[in-house]
Amino acid sequence: MNRPVVAGVDGSPSSLTAADQAAAAAVARSRPLLLVHGYLHPLGYGVPLNPYDLGVPAPTEEAEKMLERVAAELAERHPGLRVEVRQVAGGPGAALVEESRRAELVVVGSRGVGGFTGLLLGSVGGQLAQHGHCPVLVVRPAEQPIPVGGPVLVGVDGSDFAAYAVELAADEAARRDAELVLTHVRAPERGAPEVAAEATTAERAEAAELLGVAAERVRAAHPGLRVTERAVVAASPETALREASGEASLVVVGSRGRGGFAGLLLGSVSQALVQHAHCPVLIAHRPEPADD
Repeated sequence: MNRPVVAGVDGSPSSLTAADQAAAAAVARSRPLLLVHGYLHPLGYGVPLNPYDLGVPAPTEEAEKMLERVAAELAERHPGLRVEVRQVAGGPGAALVEESRRAELVVVGSRGVGGFTGLLLGSVGGQLAQHGHCPVLVVRPAEQPIPVGGPVLVGVDGSDFAAYAVELAADEAARRDAELVLTHVRAPERGAPEVAAEATTAERAEAAELLGVAAERVRAAHPGLRVTERAVVAASPETALREASGEASLVVVGSRGRGGFAGLLLGSVSQALVQHAHCPVLIAHRPEPADD
Protein backbone atom coordinates (compact mmCIF):
# COMPACT_ATOMS: atom_id res chain seq x y z
CA MET A 1 0.00 0.00 0.00
CA ASN A 2 1.60 3.25 -1.19
CA ARG A 3 0.43 5.46 1.66
CA PRO A 4 0.59 9.17 0.80
CA VAL A 5 1.95 12.06 2.79
CA VAL A 6 -1.08 14.24 3.59
CA ALA A 7 -1.12 18.00 4.12
CA GLY A 8 -4.07 20.07 5.33
CA VAL A 9 -4.26 23.18 3.13
CA ASP A 10 -6.51 26.23 3.50
CA GLY A 11 -4.45 28.90 1.72
CA SER A 12 -2.99 30.42 4.90
CA PRO A 13 0.79 31.05 5.08
CA SER A 14 1.09 28.42 7.80
CA SER A 15 -0.67 25.75 5.74
CA LEU A 16 1.44 26.59 2.67
CA THR A 17 4.60 26.18 4.75
CA ALA A 18 3.23 22.84 5.94
CA ALA A 19 2.46 21.79 2.36
CA ASP A 20 6.02 22.58 1.28
CA GLN A 21 7.39 20.50 4.15
CA ALA A 22 4.98 17.71 3.24
CA ALA A 23 6.22 17.80 -0.35
CA ALA A 24 9.83 17.45 0.79
CA ALA A 25 8.84 14.57 3.08
CA ALA A 26 6.96 12.85 0.26
CA VAL A 27 9.94 13.05 -2.10
CA ALA A 28 12.31 11.79 0.62
CA ARG A 29 10.01 8.82 1.22
CA SER A 30 9.16 8.20 -2.46
CA ARG A 31 5.48 8.70 -1.63
CA PRO A 32 2.72 10.69 -3.33
CA LEU A 33 1.50 13.92 -1.73
CA LEU A 34 -2.20 14.45 -1.03
CA LEU A 35 -3.41 18.02 -0.38
CA VAL A 36 -6.66 18.05 1.60
CA HIS A 37 -9.10 20.92 2.19
CA GLY A 38 -12.14 20.60 4.48
CA TYR A 39 -15.11 22.67 3.33
CA LEU A 40 -17.64 22.53 6.14
CA HIS A 41 -17.99 25.02 9.00
CA PRO A 42 -14.52 26.43 9.84
CA LEU A 43 -14.93 25.49 13.49
CA GLY A 44 -15.31 21.88 12.43
CA TYR A 45 -18.78 21.25 13.86
CA GLY A 46 -20.08 19.61 10.69
CA VAL A 47 -22.66 22.28 9.81
CA PRO A 48 -22.95 24.13 6.49
CA LEU A 49 -21.48 27.62 6.25
CA ASN A 50 -24.98 28.91 5.51
CA PRO A 51 -27.29 27.56 8.24
CA TYR A 52 -30.28 27.93 5.90
CA ASP A 53 -28.81 25.59 3.32
CA LEU A 54 -29.94 21.99 3.54
CA GLY A 55 -27.63 19.03 3.14
CA VAL A 56 -23.87 19.07 2.63
CA PRO A 57 -22.43 21.97 0.62
CA ALA A 58 -20.59 21.18 -2.58
CA PRO A 59 -16.84 21.69 -3.00
CA THR A 60 -16.11 25.27 -4.00
CA GLU A 61 -14.47 26.28 -7.27
CA GLU A 62 -12.34 28.81 -5.41
CA ALA A 63 -10.92 26.17 -3.08
CA GLU A 64 -10.32 23.81 -6.01
CA LYS A 65 -8.34 26.51 -7.83
CA MET A 66 -6.34 27.19 -4.67
CA LEU A 67 -5.49 23.50 -4.30
CA GLU A 68 -4.52 23.15 -7.97
CA ARG A 69 -2.33 26.25 -7.76
CA VAL A 70 -0.55 24.99 -4.66
CA ALA A 71 -0.08 21.56 -6.24
CA ALA A 72 1.48 23.07 -9.38
CA GLU A 73 3.85 25.25 -7.36
CA LEU A 74 4.95 22.33 -5.22
CA ALA A 75 5.52 20.08 -8.23
CA GLU A 76 7.74 22.77 -9.76
CA ARG A 77 9.80 23.21 -6.58
CA HIS A 78 10.12 19.47 -5.84
CA PRO A 79 11.14 17.48 -8.94
CA GLY A 80 9.68 13.98 -9.04
CA LEU A 81 6.80 14.86 -6.72
CA ARG A 82 3.41 13.27 -7.43
CA VAL A 83 0.55 15.44 -6.16
CA GLU A 84 -3.18 14.85 -5.77
CA VAL A 85 -5.78 17.24 -4.33
CA ARG A 86 -9.02 16.53 -2.52
CA GLN A 87 -11.82 18.56 -0.95
CA VAL A 88 -13.41 16.69 1.93
CA ALA A 89 -16.98 17.16 3.19
CA GLY A 90 -16.29 17.23 6.90
CA GLY A 91 -14.96 19.25 9.77
CA PRO A 92 -11.22 19.84 9.36
CA GLY A 93 -10.20 17.88 12.43
CA ALA A 94 -12.32 14.86 11.59
CA ALA A 95 -11.24 15.03 7.93
CA LEU A 96 -7.55 14.89 8.77
CA VAL A 97 -8.01 12.20 11.40
CA GLU A 98 -9.85 10.07 8.82
CA GLU A 99 -7.19 10.68 6.15
CA SER A 100 -4.51 9.68 8.67
CA ARG A 101 -5.87 6.11 8.63
CA ARG A 102 -4.45 5.69 5.12
CA ALA A 103 -1.45 8.04 5.34
CA GLU A 104 2.27 7.61 5.86
CA LEU A 105 2.45 11.03 7.51
CA VAL A 106 0.13 14.00 8.08
CA VAL A 107 1.67 17.48 7.98
CA VAL A 108 -0.13 20.53 9.35
CA GLY A 109 0.66 24.15 10.12
CA SER A 110 0.39 25.50 13.62
CA ARG A 111 -2.20 28.03 12.51
CA GLY A 112 -4.82 28.23 9.79
CA VAL A 113 -7.85 29.98 8.35
CA GLY A 114 -11.03 28.83 6.70
CA GLY A 115 -11.24 25.06 6.80
CA PHE A 116 -8.42 24.81 9.33
CA THR A 117 -8.95 27.76 11.68
CA GLY A 118 -6.93 27.55 14.89
CA LEU A 119 -5.13 24.41 13.78
CA LEU A 120 -3.21 22.91 16.69
CA LEU A 121 -4.25 25.73 18.95
CA GLY A 122 -7.83 24.52 19.44
CA SER A 123 -10.17 21.65 18.75
CA VAL A 124 -8.67 20.65 15.39
CA GLY A 125 -5.19 20.27 16.80
CA GLY A 126 -6.49 18.41 19.82
CA GLN A 127 -8.32 15.92 17.60
CA LEU A 128 -5.34 15.27 15.38
CA ALA A 129 -2.76 15.14 18.19
CA GLN A 130 -4.79 12.72 20.27
CA HIS A 131 -6.56 10.66 17.61
CA GLY A 132 -4.23 10.59 14.59
CA HIS A 133 -3.64 7.13 13.12
CA CYS A 134 -0.16 7.86 11.75
CA PRO A 135 2.74 10.18 12.60
CA VAL A 136 1.76 13.87 12.62
CA LEU A 137 4.25 16.62 11.76
CA VAL A 138 3.47 20.12 13.06
CA VAL A 139 5.40 22.95 11.41
CA ARG A 140 5.81 26.46 12.70
CA PRO A 141 4.24 29.58 11.16
CA ALA A 142 5.77 30.87 7.94
CA GLU A 143 7.24 33.90 9.73
CA GLN A 144 9.43 31.56 11.80
CA PRO A 145 12.08 30.05 9.47
CA ILE A 146 12.35 26.28 9.78
CA PRO A 147 15.85 25.44 11.04
CA VAL A 148 18.03 23.19 8.91
CA GLY A 149 21.24 21.43 9.74
CA GLY A 150 20.47 20.95 13.42
CA PRO A 151 20.11 17.60 15.16
CA VAL A 152 16.94 15.54 15.50
CA LEU A 153 15.89 15.54 19.17
CA VAL A 154 13.81 12.78 20.79
CA GLY A 155 12.65 12.11 24.34
CA VAL A 156 13.47 8.74 25.94
CA ASP A 157 11.55 7.44 28.97
CA GLY A 158 11.55 3.65 28.57
CA SER A 159 7.93 3.37 27.39
CA ASP A 160 6.87 1.57 24.22
CA PHE A 161 5.53 4.88 22.89
CA ALA A 162 8.92 6.53 23.37
CA ALA A 163 10.62 3.55 21.72
CA TYR A 164 8.56 4.11 18.58
CA ALA A 165 9.39 7.84 18.74
CA VAL A 166 13.10 6.94 18.83
CA GLU A 167 12.61 4.67 15.82
CA LEU A 168 10.97 7.48 13.83
CA ALA A 169 13.56 10.00 14.98
CA ALA A 170 16.40 7.73 13.87
CA ASP A 171 14.80 7.31 10.44
CA GLU A 172 14.44 11.09 10.12
CA ALA A 173 18.02 11.71 11.21
CA ALA A 174 19.27 9.18 8.66
CA ARG A 175 17.26 10.84 5.86
CA ARG A 176 18.63 14.24 6.81
CA ASP A 177 22.18 13.04 7.49
CA ALA A 178 21.76 14.70 10.88
CA GLU A 179 22.85 13.89 14.41
CA LEU A 180 20.31 12.11 16.63
CA VAL A 181 20.12 13.37 20.22
CA LEU A 182 18.48 10.97 22.69
CA THR A 183 17.27 12.95 25.71
CA HIS A 184 16.08 11.77 29.12
CA VAL A 185 14.73 14.37 31.57
CA ARG A 186 14.47 13.99 35.32
CA ALA A 187 13.44 16.45 38.01
CA PRO A 188 15.85 17.98 40.55
CA GLU A 189 16.16 16.10 43.82
CA ARG A 190 14.47 17.42 46.96
CA GLY A 191 14.43 16.35 50.58
CA ALA A 192 17.13 15.35 53.06
CA PRO A 193 20.64 15.40 51.54
CA GLU A 194 21.35 11.71 52.13
CA VAL A 195 18.00 10.66 50.64
CA ALA A 196 18.44 12.99 47.70
CA ALA A 197 21.94 11.68 47.03
CA GLU A 198 20.74 8.07 47.03
CA ALA A 199 17.85 8.90 44.69
CA THR A 200 20.17 10.85 42.39
CA THR A 201 22.54 7.90 42.07
CA ALA A 202 19.69 5.51 41.26
CA GLU A 203 18.08 7.87 38.77
CA ARG A 204 21.38 8.56 37.02
CA ALA A 205 21.89 4.82 36.62
CA GLU A 206 18.36 4.40 35.27
CA ALA A 207 18.82 7.28 32.82
CA ALA A 208 22.13 5.85 31.61
CA GLU A 209 20.55 2.43 31.09
CA LEU A 210 17.52 3.81 29.21
CA LEU A 211 19.69 5.95 26.96
CA GLY A 212 22.20 3.14 26.41
CA VAL A 213 19.53 0.63 25.35
CA ALA A 214 17.93 3.17 22.98
CA ALA A 215 21.30 4.10 21.47
CA GLU A 216 22.23 0.45 20.95
CA ARG A 217 19.02 -0.22 19.05
CA VAL A 218 19.49 2.87 16.89
CA ARG A 219 23.09 2.01 16.01
CA ALA A 220 22.06 -1.54 15.09
CA ALA A 221 19.38 -0.23 12.70
CA HIS A 222 21.43 2.70 11.36
CA PRO A 223 25.17 1.94 11.39
CA GLY A 224 27.16 5.13 11.03
CA LEU A 225 24.43 7.42 12.36
CA ARG A 226 25.74 10.03 14.80
CA VAL A 227 24.01 9.38 18.13
CA THR A 228 24.36 11.46 21.30
CA GLU A 229 22.97 10.41 24.70
CA ARG A 230 21.92 13.31 26.88
CA ALA A 231 20.62 13.09 30.48
CA VAL A 232 19.08 16.38 31.61
CA VAL A 233 17.95 17.67 35.00
CA ALA A 234 15.16 20.23 34.58
CA ALA A 235 12.06 21.54 36.29
CA SER A 236 9.89 19.81 33.67
CA PRO A 237 10.26 17.78 30.47
CA GLU A 238 8.49 20.46 28.44
CA THR A 239 10.93 23.11 29.64
CA ALA A 240 13.96 21.00 28.77
CA LEU A 241 12.71 19.95 25.33
CA ARG A 242 11.43 23.41 24.46
CA GLU A 243 14.81 24.95 25.26
CA ALA A 244 16.70 22.22 23.40
CA SER A 245 14.47 22.67 20.35
CA GLY A 246 16.18 26.01 19.70
CA GLU A 247 19.16 24.13 18.30
CA ALA A 248 17.24 21.26 16.66
CA SER A 249 15.81 20.80 13.19
CA LEU A 250 13.09 18.48 14.53
CA VAL A 251 11.70 17.29 17.87
CA VAL A 252 10.06 13.84 17.99
CA VAL A 253 7.73 12.88 20.85
CA GLY A 254 5.79 9.74 21.65
CA SER A 255 2.00 9.79 21.74
CA ARG A 256 2.10 8.74 25.40
CA GLY A 257 4.81 8.55 28.04
CA ARG A 258 5.74 7.65 31.60
CA GLY A 259 8.15 8.90 34.20
CA GLY A 260 9.71 12.09 32.91
CA PHE A 261 7.23 12.23 30.05
CA ALA A 262 4.01 11.19 31.80
CA GLY A 263 0.89 12.13 29.88
CA LEU A 264 2.84 13.18 26.79
CA LEU A 265 0.44 14.62 24.19
CA LEU A 266 -2.38 14.58 26.67
CA GLY A 267 -1.18 17.40 28.90
CA SER A 268 1.27 20.22 29.35
CA VAL A 269 4.25 18.64 27.55
CA SER A 270 2.47 18.29 24.23
CA GLN A 271 0.81 21.67 24.38
CA ALA A 272 4.09 23.37 25.25
CA LEU A 273 6.00 21.72 22.41
CA VAL A 274 3.30 22.04 19.76
CA GLN A 275 2.74 25.71 20.54
CA HIS A 276 6.19 26.86 21.66
CA ALA A 277 8.90 24.61 20.19
CA HIS A 278 11.40 26.47 18.02
CA CYS A 279 11.36 23.79 15.32
CA PRO A 280 8.86 21.34 13.78
CA VAL A 281 7.40 18.69 16.09
CA LEU A 282 6.73 15.10 15.00
CA ILE A 283 4.10 13.22 17.03
CA ALA A 284 4.80 9.49 16.85
CA HIS A 285 1.44 7.80 16.34
CA ARG A 286 1.83 4.25 15.06
CA PRO A 287 0.20 3.80 11.62
CA GLU A 288 -2.74 1.43 11.43
CA PRO A 289 -2.13 -1.83 9.53
CA ALA A 290 -2.80 -1.57 5.80
CA ASP A 291 -6.04 -3.09 4.55
CA ASP A 292 -4.41 -4.69 1.56
